[in-house]
Amino acid sequence: MSKPSAPPFSEPPPYAPPSYSQAVGGVPPQAPFTPMQAAPTAIVTTVVPLGSQSTHMICPHCHSEIDTATKTSPSVVAWLSGCIICILGCWLGCCLIPCCINECMNVEHNCPNCQAFLGKYKRG
Repeated sequence: MSKPSAPPFSEPPPYAPPSYSQAVGGVPPQAPFTPMQAAPTAIVTTVVPLGSQSTHMICPHCHSEIDTATKTSPSVVAWLSGCIICILGCWLGCCLIPCCINECMNVEHNCPNCQAFLGKYKRG
């Protein structure tokens, strides 16, 4: 006995998965693929006021979160005070006292990572 042959199917069965164009929304891929150009990223920095102490900020040069490294130097007030003290007769070392007082010093702020100059706090 021979088995009856199944009739040929002209349509896919109703349980078949969807085709690629149906799954993607009917949009076939385009050739050649050209990616869209992204706009350049802008980095916005804020101005942080620098004072006589180390300041917590983001370095505008290396973009690291830092506490600034400070270095002091005598200000104009310190030099003028020292000259006046020297003229008044205290020239044996007392004229250098203003150069040791923190309130008479300028403070220079630098980045501890990239050593970039960030600003100067001037007195007098």
